[in-house]
Amino acid sequence: MNKSKLITLLVAMFLSASLWAANPYKYTVDLTKIVDDKVYVELSTPKIKQKEITFYLPKIIPGTYAIADYGRMISELKAYDKKGREISVERLDDNSWKIKNAKKLRKITYWVEDTYDTQKEGPSIFQPAGTNIEADKNIIVNPSGFFGYFEGMKKEPFELNFIREKDFYGATGLKADIVGSMATISLSKENNSSDEDKFVDRFNVEDYDRLVDSPLMYSKVDTAIVRVANTEVLVASYSPNNKVTAKEIAESISEVLDAQSKFLGGELPVDKYAFIFYFTDQPVQSFGALEHSYSSFYFMPESTIGPMNQQLRDFAAHEFFHIVTPLNIHSEEIGSFDFNDPKMSRHLWMYEGMTEYFAGSVQVKYGLVSPQEYLGMLSQKMVIAGQFKDTLAFTDLSLGALDQYADQYYNVYQKGALLGAALDIKLRKLSDGAYGVQNMMADLSKKYGKDVSFKDEQLFDEIVGLTYPEIGEFLNTYVAGNTPLDYKEVFDQVGVDVVLDGTTKQYSIVLNQSNIRVIQHDGKPYLSIGNDQAMDDMGRALKLQNGDILIKMNGEEFPPLGPEINTFITDQFSKIPQLETFTFTVIRDIDGEKKEIVLSAPNQQVDVPTPLSLAFNLGASPEQLKLRRYWLEIAAN
Repeated sequence: MNKSKLITLLVAMFLSASLWAANPYKYTVDLTKIVDDKVYVELSTPKIKQKEITFYLPKIIPGTYAIADYGRMISELKAYDKKGREISVERLDDNSWKIKNAKKLRKITYWVEDTYDTQKEGPSIFQPAGTNIEADKNIIVNPSGFFGYFEGMKKEPFELNFIREKDFYGATGLKADIVGSMATISLSKENNSSDEDKFVDRFNVEDYDRLVDSPLMYSKVDTAIVRVANTEVLVASYSPNNKVTAKEIAESISEVLDAQSKFLGGELPVDKYAFIFYFTDQPVQSFGALEHSYSSFYFMPESTIGPMNQQLRDFAAHEFFHIVTPLNIHSEEIGSFDFNDPKMSRHLWMYEGMTEYFAGSVQVKYGLVSPQEYLGMLSQKMVIAGQFKDTLAFTDLSLGALDQYADQYYNVYQKGALLGAALDIKLRKLSDGAYGVQNMMADLSKKYGKDVSFKDEQLFDEIVGLTYPEIGEFLNTYVAGNTPLDYKEVFDQVGVDVVLDGTTKQYSIVLNQSNIRVIQHDGKPYLSIGNDQAMDDMGRALKLQNGDILIKMNGEEFPPLGPEINTFITDQFSKIPQLETFTFTVIRDIDGEKKEIVLSAPNQQVDVPTPLSLAFNLGASPEQLKLRRYWLEIAAN
């Protein structure tokens, strides 16, 4: 044996011995063997010292703030000793199994069903946190839905082996130890042998927290790489009808990423990051994204790049900023998350609210949106925030986000961002522009970092220590207290007026959330009129009625409810001002018979309520203008 081969062998033996000494979990998943949308999983267990032990899948994961009960998706879980004999297993509830004679345990096997199209009872799972199993098309592995852990053994390392088809690629923020090795791993259930069309990817992570923080998406390759400061950014896309590509997405968000790297000081706290996009061509009621420390996952309706551009930028800006918090700034509740009996942190105002504030602030500072457009973004948040309890302390909202205040959670992206703006303006005023929330978060990152957690109840004192006593008063009054923000007072400091409710004249699209519903027509979901009392003057002139199924607008065919509907509405809205006559073609039930009728009326403008908004004060004082520049311009940093 030559010297180089001997060294390689010794290194491999050392790494293997080190891994075993650390008592690892070794998971193998065969993505080439899918039965009824289920995948077979096999675990070579770490050594167990107890006579009995409980095996868990998560009830909830960080970032979702909603119960998931991932264990519902697991079936036929069996345990074996080293001779292949079954060991007694008792299922305790959706997410836990008691294993007898655990000292003899060597292997666990089970089947995983996906969450995207499951018929199982239980809470619906936010798609970016869910799992998808489509043979030969797409497999989404959110580890919380595939892999479990033993009671008291979350800190052991995990080895993941994925057997995949030759032309599949695993997009993830993880760094692979092996990519595309010939598949020689054998799953006992299938008794696999080496197959030249199958390959193995192997990943190692330090503990269960890191595992759950690391989604993967397997599909045919559609990726792009963007270099952002010191970080390699992977963009991966699954678009079932090839309407959008990873390259187009990368080009769309690259300016935002470049601006964010400058915003964060030119060096990022991660050297690899992944944007993973799953686009669906099925009708959706909701969509969104979920952040992770080294990646973010997006579930969106399939569309061409044009209509999605700004939305992609906004999504990417928000999720990418989570490399600051909670990756580098988090409380003990987040740093050591209890997946089956979670304890909530008080500080959603920072984890989500401040992140959302940064997502807009970076765009205006670096010229990706105009100052007027930015005020529009903040105005929209003020309007939406008005639909929630303005006197609810944000610390209480955070602690009760899973139950008591679950219906208030969305406000963390609205009022939470406005709290960020108010805090930033206050800090800039106190420091004469030298220090803002951008600096505050950077200082907190230096103090803690990804391996050190702060005590939840001490964060305000830590921030005061970095800033000013007045900031403690602000946090206790508006974040921990029930005093509403005085928007007029906040924005007057930067020469911005709060414009109260009024009305304006504009052309109408007729349809809105309060007057439509979804109904089946020819086996497909179509929009129909659900509340004709909520029509504006244009709708009343057309004489639309409850139950009317909308099949054409101004002579153009209405698509079924799905990804195309937004594009259709947008196109129609742009054409309406040029119309002399507005028409709808509808299917109406007349004396028990479905008839197609055309409704028409002269096109007209209608009175539309204008909610409160923000506008620059043209007569702002020099002091207001100076503070405005500190707030909106990068030169202030």
